[in-house]
Amino acid sequence: MLEQLANFTEAHRDAMVNLTMRLVAIATENPPGHHYRDCAELLCAELQRLGFAETRMEGDCVLSFVGTGERTLYFHGHYDVVPAHSRAQFEPHVTGANLFGRGSSDMKSGLAAMIYAAKAVRDSGLELDGRIGLVFVPDEETAGARGSRHLLERGMLGAGGVGMLMPEPSGGVVWNGNRGAITVRATVRGKTAHVGRQHEGVNAFEKAIPVMQRVLDLKREVEAHGSILMMGGRSEGGANFNAVPDWFSFTLDRRINPGESIEYEKERLLAALKDGDAKVEVEVFQEGSSCSVSGESALGRALSHSVERVTKKPAQFEMCPGLLEIRFYAERGIPAFAYGPGLLTVSHGPNEFVPIDRIVASATVYALTAAEILRKSTRV
Repeated sequence: MLEQLANFTEAHRDAMVNLTMRLVAIATENPPGHHYRDCAELLCAELQRLGFAETRMEGDCVLSFVGTGERTLYFHGHYDVVPAHSRAQFEPHVTGANLFGRGSSDMKSGLAAMIYAAKAVRDSGLELDGRIGLVFVPDEETAGARGSRHLLERGMLGAGGVGMLMPEPSGGVVWNGNRGAITVRATVRGKTAHVGRQHEGVNAFEKAIPVMQRVLDLKREVEAHGSILMMGGRSEGGANFNAVPDWFSFTLDRRINPGESIEYEKERLLAALKDGDAKVEVEVFQEGSSCSVSGESALGRALSHSVERVTKKPAQFEMCPGLLEIRFYAERGIPAFAYGPGLLTVSHGPNEFVPIDRIVASATVYALTAAEILRKSTRV
């Protein structure tokens, strides 16, 4: 079976590269969420061209199923990308062994690999007990409001799930857990005035200093216990150097380890922002739980076995340093893992790329794992 699936994915190397490049050329930047419909329609058209008849759109999400029955192994991925450093990143190109462009690593190459992995399983002639569910969503980079949360709220995420794989740029390891996240923007208001008459204004930046000091004290406390709180990822305010700033805002990104309570940590963070004299406006624009999935589940063992057979190296399970959508499945008791062709080290950078060999290898891993999980004799 390995040789058959590997031959298939190798034979479709150029098709996967071509599809990845077509996806990268669509500037699905998030924020603000550009060109979602264009990308979703391209994915639907490709799936239908390959004969995946049960394909449809739900909002800006793409759903497609290969096989029959209720038991479903989900291939889940996102097509939104972080903002580009330049428009040239949406002009994909191949140089040597690598494919360059925004989203090539995170994670449009993974979507292409999953589509052709599903085709490989379908065309292998293997008798299956269940189906592969392809779920491609937007908004992953900003907590999933138009993507996974949209499907979850409508009861359309994970139905009949025996497992989920996601092609995050894991760099050759398997991510079986992730930190949670609470991301907020804090804004303090003041009153503007000319610098020469600053006593007539209210300096929002100065009002924010005690607020930031309380958060800094909290940062030192949580990081002393091995957790994470980053301040000022984005900071801005005022109108000009010679005017009293009438507003000042800064972001906070609190990453929650498995074992920490997201409710308790959110309460502590908000208290630090609001416990002073300054009135602070707080916008929570990302909130997600941590999760941890056992590698000893049937899917974990099948994935581990597939990785080792394809790459000739033992699979390594690690916790992702960021937030993953495996959490939406894990919270429902569905084993979920992230493993993809991309590299986290380049994924949000100005020279994002993916090694083409890894696209092909990942497609083989997905196909082999699905074949093992969905074959007639397998039960999870």
